[in-house]
Amino acid sequence: MKFVDEATIDVASGDGGNGCVSFRHEKYKEFGGPNGGDGGRGGHVYAVADPNLNTLVDYRYTRRHEAKRGEHGMGSDMFGAAGADITLRMPVGTIISDAETGEQLFELLVPGEVITIAKGGDGGFGNMRFKSAINRAPRQKTPGWPGEKKALKLELKVLADVGLLGMPNAGKSTLITAVSNARPRIADYPFTTLHPNLGVVRVGPEQSFVVADLPGLIEGASDGAGLGHLFLRHLQRTRLLLHVIDMAPFDESVDPVVQARAIVNELKKYDATLHGKPRWLVLNKLDMVPTEERAAKVKDFVRRLRFKGPVFEISALTREGCEKLVQAVFQHIHAEKSAENQPVAIDPRFSESSDA
Repeated sequence: MKFVDEATIDVASGDGGNGCVSFRHEKYKEFGGPNGGDGGRGGHVYAVADPNLNTLVDYRYTRRHEAKRGEHGMGSDMFGAAGADITLRMPVGTIISDAETGEQLFELLVPGEVITIAKGGDGGFGNMRFKSAINRAPRQKTPGWPGEKKALKLELKVLADVGLLGMPNAGKSTLITAVSNARPRIADYPFTTLHPNLGVVRVGPEQSFVVADLPGLIEGASDGAGLGHLFLRHLQRTRLLLHVIDMAPFDESVDPVVQARAIVNELKKYDATLHGKPRWLVLNKLDMVPTEERAAKVKDFVRRLRFKGPVFEISALTREGCEKLVQAVFQHIHAEKSAENQPVAIDPRFSESSDA
């Protein structure tokens, strides 16, 4: 299935049905009175977060979505039926914004969450609504209220705990294949990955986290080089970034330190908040480095990069060091989630049990 993370759609809820002017007509009933019913309400437009979807491709080619209008009121006290509602199923993590102003309207973050995008118009009143002691034969009615019409922009930001960042051919797809159930395309040429891939990493019973593999980022991405910053938005909801480094590039003239700095600079140009997220170094393809040279090469790389955070030495192909990395990542994610769920500490000076 084609991965689409942006789409623009037009939605329109249904108009309300018109009220009816009618009078009761029966044999031997001269003064039957008004019996015109109200019109039915127009259909609503809903959006629901569907965990089984991971792309907005359904909305790339189907742009217009309209709910049915309400039926008109009729005589004999008959109200019009409400218009049929429509429900748009969208991936979890979809942001719904106004296409004209750019204002963010809704955000679907919880699986199964239902929101009302456009409310249907109310039905008009029939003449039976206007009868009174001094107005026994009203001929007034009101038309149905119009429904809402909106031009919306849909933007998908995948929900992942960990994001993989690095140059093309750094081994990100091989790494996500080694530690999760994802099976992205892997080949020996740059930009094999053309769209984000999500994988669930199982650490133990009821212990897991989600990792996102993004297309490679290169120097000059802010100017449109490579795939540019097209998919970096998918890292904005992550809790941790793993910067994957190719420690055995095919071209011996390529310096991994220069490439690593270029990635960090592009990250900073795109979003300062994203640049400030926790970032760990993952030194990959060490199976291609002679054993006696590994320690010195890793030490020299970290020294020249002046990196102060955690550093992991792995080989995604042979899965050497992957288990240690997975356990460390899970402990970090679990600690962050636990800290977010902890109750706020109350100052004992202001607690109810303290003496005045």
